[in-house]
Amino acid sequence: MMKNVRTYTVEQAKKLLENYCAYQERCHMNVEKKLNAMHIIPAAQEIIILHLLKENYLNEERFAKAFSRGKFLIKKYGKVRIANELKHRQISSYLIKKGLEEIEETPYINTLKDLISKKLETIKETNSFKKKKKVIDYLLRKGYEYELIKQYLPK
Repeated sequence: MMKNVRTYTVEQAKKLLENYCAYQERCHMNVEKKLNAMHIIPAAQEIIILHLLKENYLNEERFAKAFSRGKFLIKKYGKVRIANELKHRQISSYLIKKGLEEIEETPYINTLKDLISKKLETIKETNSFKKKKKVIDYLLRKGYEYELIKQYLPK
């Protein structure tokens, strides 16, 4: 026996999804999950997604760029982590590349240097080798490239 599941007409679902996409950038995967949660049949899902694309509510390139900028500026993630998170959201390699181009080199390096100096201050480890390893591990988790970390980590 099925619980009370709210049903939507295609027009109601379109309006709800327009608002969902207008509130913040979404990728196809987000929209499909939302439609599945609303118990919309696949044929109607296709109609709704095509409508969102046509009306420019849904745009994967715009999503990739906004996601990349946001994760870098707000969470201070590195390019590796951002790329992996976009891959997880089924964004194409081409669009991932476009998204990462939104991150300028100078602020990226400055952010990396800031993270290194702040992390070095917070680690209580006295053994300098272990201390550096902790900083490197932290920055790798944040998604920074190992070569860059090595380049800017004080010797």
